[in-house]
Amino acid sequence: MAQTLTGAVLAATMLAAIPLVLGFFGNAHPALDSAGHFRAHLAVLVAVGGLVLLASPLWKHGLLAVALGLAALSTTLSALAFAGRVNAAAGADIGQRAVYRLLHLNLLKDNPAPEKVLSLVGRVQPDVITLNEVSERWLPRLQQISAMYPYSIVCDTSRRVGGVAILSRRPWSFGATGRCSDDPPFAVATIDLGGHRLEVAALHLGWPWPFDQMEQVAALRNSLAALPQTALVAGDLNAATWSASVKRIEAHGGLGHIAGIGPTWLSRRLPDALRPYFGLPIDQVFAKGDVAIVSARTLEAVGSDHLPVLVEFSLPGGAEPRQAVETATAFSNQ
Repeated sequence: MAQTLTGAVLAATMLAAIPLVLGFFGNAHPALDSAGHFRAHLAVLVAVGGLVLLASPLWKHGLLAVALGLAALSTTLSALAFAGRVNAAAGADIGQRAVYRLLHLNLLKDNPAPEKVLSLVGRVQPDVITLNEVSERWLPRLQQISAMYPYSIVCDTSRRVGGVAILSRRPWSFGATGRCSDDPPFAVATIDLGGHRLEVAALHLGWPWPFDQMEQVAALRNSLAALPQTALVAGDLNAATWSASVKRIEAHGGLGHIAGIGPTWLSRRLPDALRPYFGLPIDQVFAKGDVAIVSARTLEAVGSDHLPVLVEFSLPGGAEPRQAVETATAFSNQ
C-alpha cells in the first residue's frame, strides 16, 4: 500500500514538474507560455510532492523535486512582494515632490455592484484611472463621476467584453487628444501633471494560447515603441508578471513592470479569501523614463473578479506649482 502511494505521489509530482519546466521556455511557443502563467502554483505542487517523497525510499527524487519547486518559486517572488522601484529616477529623494495616484481596474462588464466602484473612486480620488471591460452598461455610471474626471477617453464599448478607458482629473497636455486602437483594445492620453507631460495607456489583452494573446502582443509593437520617454501603461494582460507576454511588452516599449502588486484575479466561483493563495497576478502596470514609483498595492474587492490596483508615483522637479493643484481641485469639485 505504501509503495503504491509513493508511486502515485512520484507520478503526480512529475506531471506537475513537466509543465513547470516547459513554462520557462515561453518564448519558444505560446503554448509553453500558457503553462508558465501557473508557475507559482505548479512550483508549490512540485515542492510539496518532493517533501512527501523525502520520507520514502525515493528521497533522492524528493530532494530534487523540492529544489526544483523552490528554485521555480523564487522567480515569482518579485510579483508577490514589493521589490523596490523600477528605474533609476525612483532612487532620488521625492520628499518635496508632488505624489500622484493612478487607479487601474478591470470593471467586469456585468459587475453586480457598480456602486462599490464609484465609492472607491470617491474615497481614493486618484488623479488618473485606467479601466478595462467598459461595457455599454458602464457608461451611465462613468457619467456620474464625469464632473470629477472631466477629461476622458472611452474606446469601443461594443466589444463582447467591453472596451478600455482613461479618466483624468488633470487636463490633457496642450494640443494633445486621446487615441484609441483595437485588437487589442488600447487607449493612450497625454496628461499634464504640474507642467510635466505623462503618457498614460490602458490595455486589455485576450487570453493566452490557444487564444491569440501573443498575436496581440506582436500587434502592439509599434504602438508601444511610439510611447514617449515618460509613460505609464496599465491593464489586465491575462498574463502573469513573469510570463513571456509581459517580457515582450517590456521590450517593445522600453518599459519596466512595477513589482509587488500581487495576485489580482480569482474566479468568482471561489471565495475571495483564497485570492492571495490561488489568485493570479495578471493586472500589470509598467513605467518608463522619469516616473518614480512610490508604492503599488491592491485595494479591496469592488464586485469584479479583479482587484483594483493603486500606484502612487512622482515626477521630477520640485513640489507641484500651487496653481496646478488649485486648478485640479476646482475641476474635481465641479
